Amino acid sequence: MMNETLKTLALAAMEKSYSPYSTKKVGAVIELVDGTTFTGCNVENSSFGGTVCAERVAIWKAVSEIGPTVSVKTVVVATDASPPWVPCGICRQVINEFASAECEIHLVNKTGDVKSFTHKQLLPHGFDRSALME
Repeated sequence: MMNETLKTLALAAMEKSYSPYSTKKVGAVIELVDGTTFTGCNVENSSFGGTVCAERVAIWKAVSEIGPTVSVKTVVVATDASPPWVPCGICRQVINEFASAECEIHLVNKTGDVKSFTHKQLLPHGFDRSALME
């Protein structure tokens, strides 16, 4: 079940979005297994390849502050879309890299729509470090 505080944090992060090209604001919050939270918003760039999604911003903030041992318990993604958007493929892969076994992903919007998944439902056969350790 999604925590209302996390929903509020994701919606607030969405408002900080820098999205002059797509005009699509996205916010995210991640909660680590220890309860620590990090927020992020999408940051676009006129060189579109330089654009970064909210989910990755939040995860990278966590890694840059805590280190490579972060373990993500929950991801909440906020958009104005109805139904709310799922994370893109790159974000699903980054979530997979740091997801705890029980990682949940919740999608929300301002009108109150909520969709929930496990990270394995969104990326059932994700590429992970085990493939590189063989």
